[in-house]
Amino acid sequence: MSGFRRYIIGISVLLVFYLVAQYFKPKPTDWAPTFIQEDKIPFGTYLLKEQVTEIFPNAKLIVAQTEIYSTLKNQHKMPFNYLILAKKIKVGSLDYKQMVKSMQAGNQIFIAASEIEGVLLRQLKLKIVSDLQIIENNKRDAINFVNPLLKGDYHFEKNISEHYFSRLDSSRAIVLGEKQHRQANFVKYQFGKGALYILPNPKLLTNYSLLKKDGADYASKALSHLPKTEYLILDEYFTKPPYQNQSILRVLFEYDQLRWAYCISIFSLIAFVLFEVKRRQRIIPIQDRLKNTTVEFAEVVGSVYYQQRNNNDIAAKKVTYVLEYIRTKYRLKTTELTLEFKNALINISGAEADLIDELLQEITYLKAGNNVSDPQLIRINKLIEQFYKQDQ
Repeated sequence: MSGFRRYIIGISVLLVFYLVAQYFKPKPTDWAPTFIQEDKIPFGTYLLKEQVTEIFPNAKLIVAQTEIYSTLKNQHKMPFNYLILAKKIKVGSLDYKQMVKSMQAGNQIFIAASEIEGVLLRQLKLKIVSDLQIIENNKRDAINFVNPLLKGDYHFEKNISEHYFSRLDSSRAIVLGEKQHRQANFVKYQFGKGALYILPNPKLLTNYSLLKKDGADYASKALSHLPKTEYLILDEYFTKPPYQNQSILRVLFEYDQLRWAYCISIFSLIAFVLFEVKRRQRIIPIQDRLKNTTVEFAEVVGSVYYQQRNNNDIAAKKVTYVLEYIRTKYRLKTTELTLEFKNALINISGAEADLIDELLQEITYLKAGNNVSDPQLIRINKLIEQFYKQDQ
């Protein structure tokens, strides 16, 4: 028990030391583009949610966690601005029809996404591509607004402004922003009393961009295209899974330190069990394999008979076995070796008639009580063996 206690104490000390070291270790920057409103990482949208009330001071904030169709169909509070911010969205035919219906009623929809699937791009005849050519000073091509009153000097790093529209319908699309080479990267579509805004660079609205003066200025001007409304809907359907993990271990696996501590504990427990099983298991003795002593037994029996030199007894046993073989196989009575018995045995057995005749003569000689010499014993044995072979 003392050894077990020392083992547990040692593992506990190492585990505590590891947790303390991990707790005070500088946490690396997470550059994953989550676009989640609670995330304070560079490409989260915590600052946007905090500052959107300054851009729309009188708007009531509504968070939507359902697909576009359900969100717009169940939204009876009008008018409103609907903001969708995600890396990738999918717009189905029902979603698009409900979007058009809602915008024609006077509502505004603002989509900031670099990957748009479904019918939206086909209906609007749009195509989104990216330009990854890096220029001097680690800066990308400048982007700007078309409106002279909104123009500024905007340069962004970390590939947050590389997407643009390589194809659009100029008869319908209103270009609000473009890259340095007049490549549209911010467009507007009018639908009745409302409008649809599409920005293919959602990272321009994340924490990383808003912490910079140029980024904050660009985001405020981009969102200022939306009119002042009573309600503002922030979409979370494309940034959060519909069903959250309800596992009791979700807290352990959410953080790297706790996840590693959990794995080390499990590994230590398995190592302890294997170590204890190995120490306490009783040693199994090695058993020699059983030997086949049939040959030795036959040699011993044969030597006993050879030493006794009782040829009559050996011959009698041989004859008894062969007569039992005949009775069992051919159902013939062997009490009297008559002529009828001999003829029946010749007819139904596979042995030759001369062999059967000689064998029956020797058996009759033996039953008469005559002594059997060594040559006669050998002859009887050979006749019996030949009978067995021919009768197969």
